[in-house]
Amino acid sequence: MLEVRGVHKTFYAGTPNEVRSLQGVTLSIAEGSFVIVIGTNGCGKSTLLNAVSGTFLVDAGTIRLDGHDITRWPEYKRAPMIGRVFQNPFSGTSPNLTIAENLALASRRGHRRGLGSIRSDKLMAEMRERVSRLNMGLETRLDDPIGTLSGGQRQALTLMMATWVKPKLLLLDEHTAALDPKSADQVIRLSEEEISRARLTSLMVTHSMQQAVNLGDRLIMMHRGRVLHDFEGAEKRRLRAADLLARFEEVRRADRLDESAAEMLRRVYV
Repeated sequence: MLEVRGVHKTFYAGTPNEVRSLQGVTLSIAEGSFVIVIGTNGCGKSTLLNAVSGTFLVDAGTIRLDGHDITRWPEYKRAPMIGRVFQNPFSGTSPNLTIAENLALASRRGHRRGLGSIRSDKLMAEMRERVSRLNMGLETRLDDPIGTLSGGQRQALTLMMATWVKPKLLLLDEHTAALDPKSADQVIRLSEEEISRARLTSLMVTHSMQQAVNLGDRLIMMHRGRVLHDFEGAEKRRLRAADLLARFEEVRRADRLDESAAEMLRRVYV
């Protein structure tokens, strides 16, 4: 389904601010798999999702999705195949449009956009039915501007918009990090239910160790732009939050050793 091969991405190359965000990342994700991605800040998690979605073009390597080589495709060309929910609840929706208008636009992904059919009885009935699944009472507020809703409500609707037309790939980029604990739990539950119901191929970035061990059938840990660990099957199911914290401590210890060695070399050769 998704094939990432030898992908590199460097920002500000050749300057003092150079950042090697992805350094030869290679991974394959099977159709229907729910993959969790974790790692320290700056390890390349969100950069990987941006590379797949086409936010920027990679420097080297290839990306294939559903049999198509999308490596050089611009973001808009990939959009019909990819659903995405961002960390910021206010991204992914148009605040001045109503809930119904936002959902109508989402229902047209992959087709010519427009609001002409928004008042069709069939579409409005489908909206009420789908929105009622959120258990937030929003099915009676379809004419309210989406910008008047809480962050948790907007994020739940953004998830619905991203999956209204079944995407080939769903990207969840720390999509509960900005929510309060209750709203975060609710959005995670809705995410898990939708991924399971529609059998979506999904890639989810998180900082939560509990989410990492409780969700998905595979877990990838990144560090310094590379895939450091890849757990799946029984190995993934056996993981506990304490196991992941121990792995992070190993990484930090290795980094401190690397920094100490580099400092010793600087002292020798300066």
